[in-house]
Amino acid sequence: MTGPAGLLNLGPLAQLRAGRLPERIVRLLAGLWVYGLAAALMIEGALGAAPWDVFHLGVAGRVPLSFGTVMVITSVAVLMAWIPLRQMPGLGTLANTLLLGPFADIHLAWLPTPDGLWPRTLFMLGGVVACAFATALYVGAQLGPGPRDGLMTGLTRRSGWPLRRVRTLIELGALAVGVLLGGTVGVGTVVFAFGVGPLTQWFLRGLVVRLEPCQAGADRPGAAS
Repeated sequence: MTGPAGLLNLGPLAQLRAGRLPERIVRLLAGLWVYGLAAALMIEGALGAAPWDVFHLGVAGRVPLSFGTVMVITSVAVLMAWIPLRQMPGLGTLANTLLLGPFADIHLAWLPTPDGLWPRTLFMLGGVVACAFATALYVGAQLGPGPRDGLMTGLTRRSGWPLRRVRTLIELGALAVGVLLGGTVGVGTVVFAFGVGPLTQWFLRGLVVRLEPCQAGADRPGAAS
């Protein structure tokens, strides 16, 4: 089955057999690294974190864990929501779950905190664009989306709604819970919530690695029926 922007719903083995594997692994890891940078830019800009990061910060403020550790734990919990969507995990899912949080912590450790409104605004806008680019880069590698993005693509496939609408609804839901937990919101949160979905969809047009379903469909759900 072909999903949004040419994404295929491949099983774990099919993802590895689909060809162009070294290129796709590089795209996956680069996307995760840039995503960690995007999260750090939004947080250090202090104009409001991304909705999911409002949630992560809210939890981190209540438990003795780092921001990145909370991201990892949340990723594992979100994976449970994949079960009714029949979303297929893969190498990218595992890499996202285990690496994204540590990458964010690394960037938070070395990234300076900007002084003044304009530098903070540039950090915020850079974080939004970087997040959309990073998401398209590692989802487009077709090695299995991360937990949050698998929820996004799974709901998009099941509902038939545009990816940007599903992404926006998910972000707003995470934001609401994060606010209840005490996470900090601001203008950057609003810009991210309504801007990252359209930007991700735009970037996906050029960053999805095109794969032939017949080359990798052997272990897709229903492929043998």
